[in-house]
Amino acid sequence: MAKEIKKTNAKPTETAENQKVMPFGKMNYIIVLIGIALIAIGFILMIGGGSSDPNVFNDQMFNPRRITIAPILVLAGFVVEIVAIFWKGKK
Repeated sequence: MAKEIKKTNAKPTETAENQKVMPFGKMNYIIVLIGIALIAIGFILMIGGGSSDPNVFNDQMFNPRRITIAPILVLAGFVVEIVAIFWKGKK
């Protein structure tokens, strides 16, 4: 009374078009690399400004490069990363 289950070795057919679809194109990866570069440059610009002697105050910590330009570059890099994710290339 047990039902027999037929086993088939047939694989679902996929067209060649479905196999080659990539989620991101070449332009997406280029934009991602630009975003990573902007973020890295921003963090590099934030480096420094400290003092090796705790009794000496170094006002270079408040340099506009460190408190304005570098954070803007980092945020711009993150915006570029978002654009890279949503970028739709030509089809």
